[in-house]
Amino acid sequence: MSDKSTLASPRAAEAPLPAPKPGNGKRSWYRSTYFAAIVLGLCNFAAPGIWGAMNSLGAGGEETPWLVNAANAETFSLMVLTAFLTSALTNKIGVKWSLFVGAAGYAPFAAGLYCNNRFGNTWFVILGAALCGISAGIFWAIEAAVALSYPEPENQGKFLGLWLSFRVLGPILGGAINLGLNAKNNQAGAVNPKVYLVFIALQALGPFIAFLLPSPSRVQRTDGLAVRLFVNTGTVHEIKETAKLFFSKKFLLIVPFIVQAVFPEAFSYTYIALYFSVRARALGSFLGALVAIICGNILGTFLDRHNIPLKTRARGAFAAVVITNGAWWIWSSYIQSLYQDSGILLDWSDPNFGRGFAGGGQLYVALAVGFQVNYLYAYFLVTEPADIIRIAGLLRATESAAQAVAYGLDSVSSFGTIGVSALNFGLWGFAIVPAWFVVKEVGVTYFGRGEFEAKAVRGGQEEGKRGAGGSSSESKESLEV
Repeated sequence: MSDKSTLASPRAAEAPLPAPKPGNGKRSWYRSTYFAAIVLGLCNFAAPGIWGAMNSLGAGGEETPWLVNAANAETFSLMVLTAFLTSALTNKIGVKWSLFVGAAGYAPFAAGLYCNNRFGNTWFVILGAALCGISAGIFWAIEAAVALSYPEPENQGKFLGLWLSFRVLGPILGGAINLGLNAKNNQAGAVNPKVYLVFIALQALGPFIAFLLPSPSRVQRTDGLAVRLFVNTGTVHEIKETAKLFFSKKFLLIVPFIVQAVFPEAFSYTYIALYFSVRARALGSFLGALVAIICGNILGTFLDRHNIPLKTRARGAFAAVVITNGAWWIWSSYIQSLYQDSGILLDWSDPNFGRGFAGGGQLYVALAVGFQVNYLYAYFLVTEPADIIRIAGLLRATESAAQAVAYGLDSVSSFGTIGVSALNFGLWGFAIVPAWFVVKEVGVTYFGRGEFEAKAVRGGQEEGKRGAGGSSSESKESLEV
C-alpha cells in the first residue's frame, strides 16, 4: 500500500489496481460482500449495538447518569490507544481474530451494570468499562476497515448504511425489551434488571459471530477486484506511518467534523435519562433508532447514485447534514433553557406529554438521526484506495478521544445540559469551514476508492475485449467530476 495516501487522494498519486478477472468461476453467497456486510452488522449489533441499546435507555439504564458517564469516559480513553494500534495488531492476528478480541470486552461491562443495578456496587462497572475500552478500540477500528475496503464502488453507500443499521438495531431491540418490561413504570429510576441479562447473553455471542466473516483474500466481489486491506510492514513502522497519517493536512482538516459528529452521543443519553420516565426513555430509544435507520439508508443510497456527479453528491449531502444539525442545536438550546431548572419528568400518562414529547422527545430523535447521518457521511469522505486500516484506526481513535471528553463532561452534574448543549453547538460551528476545504475538492481533485476502482474495472473490461480479439476503440468514458 502507498504510505502517501490520506483522505480521498488524487488519482494520480495512487498505484494502479490489478485488472479484474472476468469469469472467476462459481461464486459462493457466503463470500459475497453483502454477506460480509450482514456478518459485520451482526457483530456490530451484538457488541457496540447492545452497548448503545443500554446507553440509549438513558445512562446505561441506571437511575442517574453520573457513574455511567464516568465509566464511558474511561472506556473511550482506553479506546484511543487500542484503536491507534489496531493496524499493527491486525497484521499479526488477522481480521477475524481482531474482531473476536474486539467484541470480547463488551459483555463484562453489561455485567457490571447488572451488578450495580441489583447490588449497588460500583467497582465492577469500572472494571467492565476498562475491559470494554481495551477491546472496543480494536473492534471499532477493524470493523471500520472492513466496511471501507470490502464493498464494490457502486455499493459503498448501501454497505455503510446496512452496516450502521445493525448498530442502531441494538437501541430498537433494547427499547422494545425495556418497554415491555417497564410498561407500568411511570417514574424516574433504573430499568428492570432482567433487561441486562438479555443484553449480557447477546453480547456473549458477538465474538463468535466474527468467525463467519469471509477473509479479505476470499471475498468474491462482483467487479472481480481483490480486497485491499493489509499492509505488510513491521509493528514499529506501522505505528510511525499511522502517526504520520494523523498529522497530514487532509486528516487534520476533517478532525473537527469527526469530533462534532460523535460528541453529542453522551449529551443525548444524559438528556433522556434526566427528563423522561423509564418507559418514556424506552419509547424514545425505540423511535430514535428506527428513524435513524431510515434516514441513514436514504443518505447511503443517495451517495451511491453514480448517475449524479461525485462533486454534487458530496456537496449536497454535506449541506443537508450540516444545516439540519445546526437547526437541531438551536432547538436544543431552547429546550434546555426550559427543562434544566424546571425539575420536569415526562411520562405518557401526563396530560401534557404530547406537547412535551413532541418537543423534548423530538430532540432526542433528531440527535439520534444526526449521529447516524454524520457518521455515515464521515465514512463516505474517507473511502480511500490505500491506507484503509490506518485511516480506520485513526478515525476511531479520534472518535474515542472526543467521546472520552464528552462523557467526562457529562459526568459532572454541575455542568448541566445547557452547558453541554452550547458546547456541542459551538463544535458544530467550528467544524464547518475546515471540513468544507476537503468537501469542495471531492470530485474535483480528490477521488475516493469508489471512483478509483471503477476506473480499474473499466480498464479490465477493455483489456478483456482486446484479449478476446475484439476490436474496440479507446474508451472515452471518464470518471465523474
